[in-house]
Amino acid sequence: MLRNLRNAFLTGVILLLPLGVTYIVVNFIIVKIGVPASGIFFWYVGDNIRSVTLLNTVLNILSLFVLIIFIIGLGFFSRYVLGRLLISMVEKILDRLPFVNSVYRTVKQIVDTFSQQQRAVFHEVVLVEYPRENSWVLGFRTSETKGEVQAKTGQHLSNIFVPTTPNPTSGFLLMIPTADIIPLKMTVAEGMKVIISGGAVSPEYSPQTEEEKLAINADSPHPIEDSDGDAEESPSSKDASS
Repeated sequence: MLRNLRNAFLTGVILLLPLGVTYIVVNFIIVKIGVPASGIFFWYVGDNIRSVTLLNTVLNILSLFVLIIFIIGLGFFSRYVLGRLLISMVEKILDRLPFVNSVYRTVKQIVDTFSQQQRAVFHEVVLVEYPRENSWVLGFRTSETKGEVQAKTGQHLSNIFVPTTPNPTSGFLLMIPTADIIPLKMTVAEGMKVIISGGAVSPEYSPQTEEEKLAINADSPHPIEDSDGDAEESPSSKDASS
């Protein structure tokens, strides 16, 4: 009885969690961005109107949409010659300001790295044998190693970013011989889901060879028990029972 209540409670939490997180994120955006933007775009609106909670919320949401439209317009404007000239002038001014120039350069370099338009930062998901033999980690191939590193090692290396679980924004860089990495069929988004979930979520995969079919259908030497205390059945066990 208690186990059923616990499972029902956890199921309810799982159902409500996305809604709760969505509300928190939307409320944070409105409060931190919409409210200041409302003071700029609708400065002429009197306090008697802002004192009405509903009207004030509507103004904040409208300000947020106006800000989004402004950012989109700025993005389109930057594609033209005049826009590029203005942005270049602003960057030159910022470059002459002490402290501001170092902060701006650092942030711009990070943004440019993760917002490349010509090619994706993560090209494919790969398996790397690390940190010991028969121990594997999921990584993302970012590029081929060039320059001094390749010259010193004399090998054809690939740069592999291995993120941490469950926070993939941090991680470490491995320079692995390209012949030692195993490319995977899963997409970058699917690989991220595996990492964020700690391996609890795995994308579906159709075996390509007989060896892969045998590997997938093999019985686990240490099966994981479910919440009811029963061990999970492998595909081969299910086939045998049926």
